[in-house]
Amino acid sequence: MISSILKTEKLCKSFSNGGVQQHVIKNLDLEIHDKDFTIIMGASGSGKSTLLYALSGMDKPSLGKIYFGNEEISKYNNDQLAVFRRKHCGFVFQSIHLLDNMNVLDNVLTGALVAQKNSRELVDTAKGYLTKVGITEEIWKKYPNQLSGGEAQRVGIVRAIINNPQIVFADEPTGSLNSAAGQDVLDIFTEINRNGQSIVMVTHDLKTALRGNRVIFLRDGSIVGEHSMPMYGTDDGKERRAVLQNFLDEMGW
Repeated sequence: MISSILKTEKLCKSFSNGGVQQHVIKNLDLEIHDKDFTIIMGASGSGKSTLLYALSGMDKPSLGKIYFGNEEISKYNNDQLAVFRRKHCGFVFQSIHLLDNMNVLDNVLTGALVAQKNSRELVDTAKGYLTKVGITEEIWKKYPNQLSGGEAQRVGIVRAIINNPQIVFADEPTGSLNSAAGQDVLDIFTEINRNGQSIVMVTHDLKTALRGNRVIFLRDGSIVGEHSMPMYGTDDGKERRAVLQNFLDEMGW
């Protein structure tokens, strides 16, 4: 039986624009399965990022419910949501939001030291993760303005996974990177997913979407299609690309 880590019921999100209500997410029912690599796609304005922010507890829905396991997080207040995010979630975004006045190692440790007690062990963990993603010791003391885009994004990923979150949310994490750096970042996501972490990623890029095993397609705030695949690397790459391309063509991508 497939277990769900996140579930929505009749989820709605609206914004007021000049006194007119814009309905961005409309009565959306969705289950995010544990240990899945879920991709959310759709045209600009389809509600992808809005959905991601609601699922992650970074924004509250206008109506409907969101469950993490058996707990309804949509009824949490802001303080409860902050605790929920710190305990269970990691975040990686196109705009990396590293703190300019802190070096690489301190950026990684900032949020983690709030959530964990053993700072010495945490520092060792951070250094291990940084080394694993190719951020070598001579880079640890550098500041964000001294990093390349690919280096900064890899630091952002380590910051997101340092607390071993159950689910990692990513919004266009390769959107501002060149091809080589983007490939490196996707490899890291693939590895952490294989190690058991659930991932929910918004993208408009076919190459990125191929890394997932489930693709959700949105149009005007509603799910209009879904495509499931084997885990990345367990099937023929060319066939995988062709099948996903065909699905996206059917969706009008």
